[in-house]
Order: sequence, then C-alpha cells, then structure tokens
Amino acid sequence: MRLVIVTAIFLLLSGTDSWQPNPAPASKHKFIVAAHRGDHVIYPENTLAAYQEAIKNEADYVEIDLRTTKDGQLISMHDANVNRMTNGSGLVKDLTFNKLEQLKVKNKDTTSVEIHRIPTFKQILKLCKNKINIYLDFKAADPAAAYQMIKEYKMEKQVLVYINGAGQFTGWRKAAPQMPLMLSLPDSVKSVAGMEQFIDKYQVDILDGSYKQYNAEMVKFAESKHIPIWPDIQSAGEGPADWDKALAIGLTGLQTDHPAALVKYLKEKGLR
Repeated sequence: MRLVIVTAIFLLLSGTDSWQPNPAPASKHKFIVAAHRGDHVIYPENTLAAYQEAIKNEADYVEIDLRTTKDGQLISMHDANVNRMTNGSGLVKDLTFNKLEQLKVKNKDTTSVEIHRIPTFKQILKLCKNKINIYLDFKAADPAAAYQMIKEYKMEKQVLVYINGAGQFTGWRKAAPQMPLMLSLPDSVKSVAGMEQFIDKYQVDILDGSYKQYNAEMVKFAESKHIPIWPDIQSAGEGPADWDKALAIGLTGLQTDHPAALVKYLKEKGLR
C-alpha cells in the first residue's frame, strides 16, 4: 500500500523542482514525544480524557485519527467502524453524528463508571490550543474542511498531517500549501541513497515509519535536509531498551504508547 501511495504522489509532483520542506510546528523540547491516540495507558484511546492526560504528562503532540460522519461532521476514531471502541456498531461514514454522540466509549477499566464519548475535531482543537500540538492521522476526511476548522481555531502552526493516500497529499497541498505533511518511509528503503531518492521524489516534510528502519547515517542525512524523523516505537513491550536504541542512532522524536514513561526517561537522561 505504501508503494502505491508514494508512486501516485510522485506522478502528481513531477516537475516541482523548487520544493523546500515545510517546518514542523514549534516545540519547546528538542526531543519530540507524540502520544499515540493520546495517552491511553489509563484512558480509552482517542478520547478527550486521553488527550488531556497527554497534556498533563508533557507530551509534545497528541496523535488523533480523523474521520467523517454520514452528515459531514469530523470526529476522532481510529477504526473505520465503532465496534471495538464503543457499545455500538457500524461504520463511522454510515452513522450520523447524532447517533455517534450517544455511544459510550469502552473504558479500559471495566469497573469504572466514568463515561467517555467520541470527540469532535472542534472539541479536540479547543482542548489542545496553546497546550499541545496535533499529529493529525488523516484517515477519511476532506482536507479543505479540516483546514477551515484548524483556521477557525487559529491553530495553523500547531498541526502536522500524516498522509494515508495520494489524494490526501494533493488535497492538502492545494488547501494548505504550508501545512507540514508526514509520510512513512517504505520498508524497502534501507540506505541513505534510498532515502535521498525517496525525499527528492515525494517531497516529504517529516518522516515516519518504524524506528527500526533507520540508522545513524540516514538520520544525519535527513537532518542535513531539515527533515525531522519521528517514527513509531509503540508496541506492547515498549520500554527503555527500545528508547536507548532510538537515541543511539540520533533520533529526536518518537510516537509512543507510553508518553508519560518516555518523558520520565528523557528527563532522567537530561534530554528534557
């Protein structure tokens, strides 16, 4: 799938030889911590409580998944359907917002009586404004509609967009040419030469992928091009051994399932 996406992007970008990467949103920290679906160690993923926890625990970004309801409302839900995360069922795109806002998001603690709801993009923007940046995993939405809402909350400088398809890439370049866009490095790219070719062809602003794909030479090359690499490190067993490896090759940002623990680790290393 990644190859199909980036090939299509290349065809659409051919001939644009004056490209320079858009800068990522500013952060007060040198090492970036992105909370995957919010800080969901305690609270359910992609809920306002999980995002608030990420803010409290000093993450630099909350990663959210944006989807569109049947009646055109923007909400955050990772899966295409609500089956796993709520007491309802069905595809987000087939359900009205009125139906979705009545659903209860399942608690991680099954004994808890606390009620969580599916958040709207507006609620997320309002919560995060001037507190934390947003890593927008663009699952299924219209770039122009999303950007209009971002502008409404004056958060143009607080958002980056992770691209899942060629149409999204060109849609964002048209709607918001200065928006920093993130692409995953294909699994097949394992060298500086391959990375250089990828960057030149696909005009990426920020690189993602697995932290295991990168080595020190690749990280240095990306730095020379002013392109941050903030890959995924989240896993069930994620911990200091993984973070040590990421630091050893010079990475300066990670998407994690354990933002509070990673921030604590960085502080102990004198990196926070």
